[in-house]
Amino acid sequence: MPSIRKPQPKSQKEISNGLVDPYVSPDTGQSLGNPNTQTEFNQFSVNDQNGVDFNRSLQMSFKGDTTKPFTLGLQDIDESIMYYFQNVIRPTVLQNGVRTPVPIIYGSPERWKSTQKDGYYKDKNGAIMSPLIMFKRDTIDKNRSLTNKIDANTPHLYTSFKKTYNLKNDYSNFNILNNRIPTEQFIVNVVPDYVTLTYSCTIQTYYMEQLNKIIEAINYASDSYWGDPERFKFKASIDSYATTVEITDTTNRIVKGTFTIKLFGYVVPDTIQKELTAIKKYNSKSQVIIGLETVNGVSEFVSSGKKKSATSFPLTPSSGGGGGGGGTINPATLTYLNTNIQKLGTLVNSTTITFASGWLSAPIGLPTTSINNFSIFCNGTLIENAAGAIGIVSFTVNGTNNLTTLVIDPSQLGYSFNAQDEVIAIGKFNS
Repeated sequence: MPSIRKPQPKSQKEISNGLVDPYVSPDTGQSLGNPNTQTEFNQFSVNDQNGVDFNRSLQMSFKGDTTKPFTLGLQDIDESIMYYFQNVIRPTVLQNGVRTPVPIIYGSPERWKSTQKDGYYKDKNGAIMSPLIMFKRDTIDKNRSLTNKIDANTPHLYTSFKKTYNLKNDYSNFNILNNRIPTEQFIVNVVPDYVTLTYSCTIQTYYMEQLNKIIEAINYASDSYWGDPERFKFKASIDSYATTVEITDTTNRIVKGTFTIKLFGYVVPDTIQKELTAIKKYNSKSQVIIGLETVNGVSEFVSSGKKKSATSFPLTPSSGGGGGGGGTINPATLTYLNTNIQKLGTLVNSTTITFASGWLSAPIGLPTTSINNFSIFCNGTLIENAAGAIGIVSFTVNGTNNLTTLVIDPSQLGYSFNAQDEVIAIGKFNS
């Protein structure tokens, strides 16, 4: 009988994909799949419905990472105004010879409706609260003059910053001995949606003198960046103030001031759509530097911790040099080994290409320069030139006119040359 297996709950991505009907093109009748997942049309895997993405290296976990994905919502912007009122402007009034801080509250729908109905805000006991500053968000307008992520389903523009430490760069002897370039880790986020928000603010005081002091303090802070310096700051602009005096009955007299704050902010939402389609973290490419060292006068290439003797040839040691790695390479030999010159070929006919350069002569003790010292490419594709390879008939140098000639066999190679082809040779040319 089949084994009993504990059922596994679906992931959020599988649940979301299951609720979306694939889009079918009315012109071709072809199903284009879920627009919120990566498909073949943006160079990702066509298996978007099973949750298999093409580049798995970009799906990096934040488990154990002190840096978390960046998000910024409308509440964060509202809190920046509250913070600036309470900690930077800090409005106060003189009441009966005592300096009293002015309370700041957010105008929830219930509070704002009560204020608009009565003309002033009251506490739960029905008493008028004064002095008081109340604000609420009115409108959100998208600012299209700044950058845009282009397409939310497949974002193309990102912002990133480099972390100072990466766990992949743990110390090891392999990294030290092989000159391994440390990898750099980057935290990535889509460019935000830039928005312009407007806030309506109301000030309640008992006397015009108190209102004047509050307006002066707020007006002084206009056209600066409001918010917590350790979190987010946004530029705020205030253009005009309106002041009125209301007498509610024979005893109560309320002085009111109203103004509008225009705040230039941005939003990076925490949504499932962004989580499924946007890159969040990636590592730079690591490198291992391949160098050359000598042991007892024999040249050996060192790569990935293993020594491979490319060609055993004696090297000319300097005075005092000896075995055990004490020898040094002759400057002419070092120059020859480090030479890799690129040349663009000239078409002669469909099977022949010439390069306007001769070959370097190999120093004494090194193998004679041959086709093995060159890499040949046609339109970016390598033409195999190893021993026994088919396709290349000859690759020879004419020292008299300083010219190198390449001849191919089209029947073996599978193609011939034409005037649009770009044939490049890289190797030990002498000029």
